[in-house]
Amino acid sequence: MVTTKPFDGVIVSSRVTIPEGELEESFVRASGPGGQNVNKVSTAVQLRFFAARSAVLSPEAIDRLLKLAGARATKEGEVLIEASRFRTQERNREDARERLAVLVRRALVPPPPPRKKTRPSRGAVERRLKEKKGRSGIKRMRGRVED
Repeated sequence: MVTTKPFDGVIVSSRVTIPEGELEESFVRASGPGGQNVNKVSTAVQLRFFAARSAVLSPEAIDRLLKLAGARATKEGEVLIEASRFRTQERNREDARERLAVLVRRALVPPPPPRKKTRPSRGAVERRLKEKKGRSGIKRMRGRVED
């Protein structure tokens, strides 16, 4: 669960906290659970994170974040998260912030270096082929005995 205090931002890790100034929340009417309440109260949350102009993330992390966000990322470099899972505005707000924190946490991890292709040594190839011939001979000897 993300620990948030009013106007404190979203704590992603021990080193990274997204400041409140880079976030924008709007509350809209949601579909789903809530019965008649859904038609009257704006409980769904749209959390907008201005990633492209973020001061806390490196350009590489921003690129990875926008790739991970997929359809949730806009052309302007914003990440839009909609949360309407719960009946209350506060729970949806926490849910949206938690989902943003998880997404940013994943973007902060750099990808592993590309794998280098290797080839077996000539000696290893010769040993393998010799072993195969030996195995083949053993299996051939298990066959029928001819006069």
